[in-house]
Amino acid sequence: MSEKPELSIDFLVVGGGIAGLACAIALRRVGHNVVVLERSSDADILKMSHGGIRLPPNVSKILFHWGLERALRQVSITATAVEIAIYDTGEFVGTHQWEEEVLRETRGEYLFLHHVGLRRVLHDAAIAAGAEVRLGVSVVSVNSDDDGPHVTLTTGETLMADVIVGADGRSSIVQQAIVGKDVYGSSPYHCLFYNTTVPGALMRADPDLAPFFSQHVESMYLWMGSGRSALGFRVGGKDEFGLHFWVPPRQEGVCDDDRWGGGVDLDEMRRQLGPCEPRLLKMAKLAATPARVRVKMVSPMEDWVDKHGRLVIIGEAAHPLPAGSLQGGAMAVEDAAVLAKLFSHLRTEDQISTFLHAFQDLREDRCASVVQTEQGNLCFQMLPTGPHQEERDNEMRTKTAQGESVFGGGEAAEQWEHLKELFGYDAEDEADDWWVKWGLLRERAKQRSLDMEAEMKTHLSNIHIR
Repeated sequence: MSEKPELSIDFLVVGGGIAGLACAIALRRVGHNVVVLERSSDADILKMSHGGIRLPPNVSKILFHWGLERALRQVSITATAVEIAIYDTGEFVGTHQWEEEVLRETRGEYLFLHHVGLRRVLHDAAIAAGAEVRLGVSVVSVNSDDDGPHVTLTTGETLMADVIVGADGRSSIVQQAIVGKDVYGSSPYHCLFYNTTVPGALMRADPDLAPFFSQHVESMYLWMGSGRSALGFRVGGKDEFGLHFWVPPRQEGVCDDDRWGGGVDLDEMRRQLGPCEPRLLKMAKLAATPARVRVKMVSPMEDWVDKHGRLVIIGEAAHPLPAGSLQGGAMAVEDAAVLAKLFSHLRTEDQISTFLHAFQDLREDRCASVVQTEQGNLCFQMLPTGPHQEERDNEMRTKTAQGESVFGGGEAAEQWEHLKELFGYDAEDEADDWWVKWGLLRERAKQRSLDMEAEMKTHLSNIHIR
């Protein structure tokens, strides 16, 4: 049972994606009032939710703890391995099976599912928890002034709250209200990311593609190339194969704007693949209309909380990761878990600002480290042809020839050790530790100050009476 605060307050969450819905669930679990504002309608969400998503153990264990294990298992597949090949030739260079002991220690699992499946699980859980989720609602301004935190909608309606949470993605309107500009929009982009799926029936009908659906060990598949990379995995809940591509930007002068809601020509994606192995070409020809997103390497933001201590940003609004990152959705759920844990201790309004700043203090180093790791992983799998790429590939070939995991030593092994740290992190434990070490001390110090002030007033009153 989650700890309940002595004081319940009103939260407005701008954005009803993974971050916003997870935030609503977490805050409702500890007894706060939550309204979620999402600009997309139900129909728009179904259109934009193309492709699969991966949930690593550090986030699946949070969702399991929230009581969502059964719902997630109905729409997901548990994976235990990764197979690695060369992008342009299809040469198999090695495999790695995640150690059972490592996964057991993390208390989570590696889940593959469709993006729309995850969103539906979170949406239903938020509603069941008592949150109000308003779809098709657009926010045009966010303010935190003498009138209190409030947002204005396109309809002219103004909504008030005690705290406004910006969970509205990379080009966040709440982020702009805090830092004064669109940090993500003004950053240069590194490459393009395409996210799509391939019907399982079509793949099983092709002898070259059918093996992806008949492996003894459920795996994801990584193709490493020069300036290009691909990732594939079966998704739960639907008979589909998720497919991610990272490719160079299109030619100069062509608009590569983000397109989550369709409208991307499938031939465009195929042209961007460049020289690649036959199986990838076949899957690309069978794929559904993809989403397209620019991949940006964004530097950490200094401010997640406004000067009044009533606006805060979470998820991609606070720490954008490269599109398609393993930890993209995970960081958003971790943020939600930490924020709610802190606010489970709320007793007075003057703690609100303290808890919001504590949230940033707790999360920014963790998120900066994860963003740096995800950026490094993407560069590692897209190394340009040359000495470093040859060293990477030859190391993996040697380990495979010796019957070892590709992450059994060397640079790759160092990356795997770091992944274990990522997977083992417990967001809610971190928040509990902060409360025990610092939160309680601050509350006791404040109470002692109030007690001393009361004693002094009593003492002076007694002197005056005499």
